[in-house]
Amino acid sequence: MADILTYASLFTLLVGLAAGVVGGVVGTGSSIMLLPVLVWSFGPKQAVPIMAVAAVMANLARLLAWWREVDWRAFLAYGLPGIPAAMLGASTLLRLPSAAIDVGLGLFFLAMIPGRRWLEARRIRLSLWQLGLAGAAIGFLTGLVLSTGPLSIPAFMAYGLTKGALLSTEAATSLFIYITKVATFRSLGAMPLAILAKGLIVGASLMLGTFAGKALVMRMDRATFQLLLDGMMLFSGLFLIAAAFR
Repeated sequence: MADILTYASLFTLLVGLAAGVVGGVVGTGSSIMLLPVLVWSFGPKQAVPIMAVAAVMANLARLLAWWREVDWRAFLAYGLPGIPAAMLGASTLLRLPSAAIDVGLGLFFLAMIPGRRWLEARRIRLSLWQLGLAGAAIGFLTGLVLSTGPLSIPAFMAYGLTKGALLSTEAATSLFIYITKVATFRSLGAMPLAILAKGLIVGASLMLGTFAGKALVMRMDRATFQLLLDGMMLFSGLFLIAAAFR
């Protein structure tokens, strides 16, 4: 335990708190912010499974904060195909180099900044079955790479969700998808108890930040919310492209 607490440094926990606030406000970005610090603190081999455990806790906090806003039809349509797809993606992750995937996703995130606004200006909406197809594709990618919040958030927005309903429904689906990812890591021997404990410690800071973020969302207008979302997609895209060449 002393070793675990030494690695889970005050700096890591402070960044986790800030990342939780960001994730609580825009629904994504906490994983992207926290991963470099986890790599620095724990090394790259432990960072991804630690972040998976922390993401479970962060999404649980978002779900609890916005419980009454969940769109359960959207949750089922997205989550039922997304959960087994995430299991397949997590098992593939341990066998496949991810540099090309990081570049592709990074470019996609950057393209989604004007793309999301183009879709919204033309009032293009996803139906329930189209949301299910998006859930299968994004669920697989969530198992394969670190974070696909910049993909799932636009998908739920295209279905018509925003603010509390958007954050809660995305959190509910992500919670079960990340649980599947953690279980897959555990079954494949990539999640020893020491890593699980570190993930729980880091995840606690994310949870605190998430509840703090709720107060900001409740005072935020729709235009500001969307501007913050675009900023996070820009950061996510640039980070993933840079990570591919590290």
